[in-house]
Amino acid sequence: MTASDPITVSVVQHRLIGVVEEMGEAMLRTAFSQILNSSRDFSTAICGADGRLVAQAEHIPVHVGALPLATKAVCDAFGGDIHPGDVFLLNDPYFGGSHLPDLTAFVPVFIDSELSFWTVNRAHHSDIGGATHGAYNAAATEIWHEGLRVPPIRLYDRGQIRQDLLQMLKANVRHPRDFEGDLSAQIGSVHLGERRLEELAAEFDGPTLKQSADKILDATEQQVRAIVETWPDGVYTGEAVLDDDGRGNEDIVIRATVTVCGSQLTVDLRESDSEVASFLNSSYANMRSAVAMALSFLLDPEIAKNDGAMRPVDIMAKPGTIVYSKPGAPVTMSTSHCAQEIIEAIVVALSQACPERAMAGWGRRLRIAIKGQDPRNGRPFIWHMFHARPGAGASAGGDGWHNGGEWHSAGGLKFGSVEVAEVRFPLFFPHSIGF
Repeated sequence: MTASDPITVSVVQHRLIGVVEEMGEAMLRTAFSQILNSSRDFSTAICGADGRLVAQAEHIPVHVGALPLATKAVCDAFGGDIHPGDVFLLNDPYFGGSHLPDLTAFVPVFIDSELSFWTVNRAHHSDIGGATHGAYNAAATEIWHEGLRVPPIRLYDRGQIRQDLLQMLKANVRHPRDFEGDLSAQIGSVHLGERRLEELAAEFDGPTLKQSADKILDATEQQVRAIVETWPDGVYTGEAVLDDDGRGNEDIVIRATVTVCGSQLTVDLRESDSEVASFLNSSYANMRSAVAMALSFLLDPEIAKNDGAMRPVDIMAKPGTIVYSKPGAPVTMSTSHCAQEIIEAIVVALSQACPERAMAGWGRRLRIAIKGQDPRNGRPFIWHMFHARPGAGASAGGDGWHNGGEWHSAGGLKFGSVEVAEVRFPLFFPHSIGF
């Protein structure tokens, strides 16, 4: 078989998906914090050497759509100074991060001494420092109020950890033991992916593996274009509204103008309202992720979710707007809001072109984190509430799912066991039985 053989390409595609899923299982079973090992607020992916998203597991959609920009940020920061054994980190939303609690670990994968892939793990840490535990600081008026900013950095240099850098990171978070344990789980996850890709390259050889990855993206692009071509050409508009910014400004509007021309889409968000002095703003990377999610919801579910799906899409946005804030603006809530409203505005617009694919709006909620000391053992704790989730919107196919969560996580976040939460934290959930 050769890389041009469709069977080889299909086998490689399924093997890559198997790799990212295994990375996720390793993360789930080794992470320390409830937000990761119970609620599963993490995502795993494989990117090409140039940052293109090649494969992802079915975890948190809002994470993954931003990963190509994050991987490119690491490549831009370190250029040719990337070596086997290196591990890189970042969380800064203005370098491709989602929001500060989402710390991303990257491992470069070398095949035949050439950088060929990146294995990536983005995980929402229980705390990332800043003025408020859990990072959701409603009083924040700038990103420095929200936590520790990590631009692209090298944590491991050719296999050797930089202990001084790790100590600096731990000194800036409230629960350093959990932080280090969760970070170690991430690093173990991406190293596992590295080993699996090396094994896959030994089985298929490096050129075949890389050529197959290219063809996977090409095939996804063709599938997406075939669907978009069935939508009537035209210019479609949609809006979604944020209730307020906590500063007295109400009805903050996100406006999407979507142009369908043949198999090409242009998503124009430039007429959205200006950025605000609160944590609802979105960075460009988070906005790009929301656009990718909106398109994914309107495509056939079996189509692979990779960078090929974004090739038919041009994005237009204006710096200084709620969807594309200028560096320094607070953004911690943006992975929920305004990401969800960006998705909604685009789906509303395209509901006029493909009503049979669109769905009603999903429920909304704000994030809640509780901090305290466990009287049973004297240990401090931070508990992120995932046990109250809104429902999904209905579609032409039927009712939406109860408690499906928010649009941006699409069921990837889990409730976790109430009984386990009561054992791990000094909490009591009243139980009721209905008939």
